[in-house]
Amino acid sequence: MGGLFSSQSTAEEGESAVIAVHSAGEWAKNWQSHTQSNKLMIIDFAASWCGPCRSIEPAIKAMSARFTNAVFLKVDVDELPEVSKQWKVQAVPTFVLVKRGQEVGRIVGAKKDELQRTIQLHLNM
Repeated sequence: MGGLFSSQSTAEEGESAVIAVHSAGEWAKNWQSHTQSNKLMIIDFAASWCGPCRSIEPAIKAMSARFTNAVFLKVDVDELPEVSKQWKVQAVPTFVLVKRGQEVGRIVGAKKDELQRTIQLHLNM
């Protein structure tokens, strides 16, 4: 379980900037910080038991290293069910893209290429 939510990565993947959120307090702090910036936030709703979540994790870490002008958060739906409910997450993985406190995109499933295109689209807006 620790590997799934670790912000560490191998040298092959590059440096990861994914922030693992494990408590309501951490969520509130990160959310407050985001609403005061114009950065794109990508919230990765995942679960430790989810195979597709584990399979896309290296791609998410690589995207976080590549798209340094975005903020990547990982939320375990079992650890923070209230946050998952707030964002109406019904399946994992779900990626919610937020800008200035508003949802601007949502990808349900381990769709790496679609997620990357959506991130690029909103970073260029």
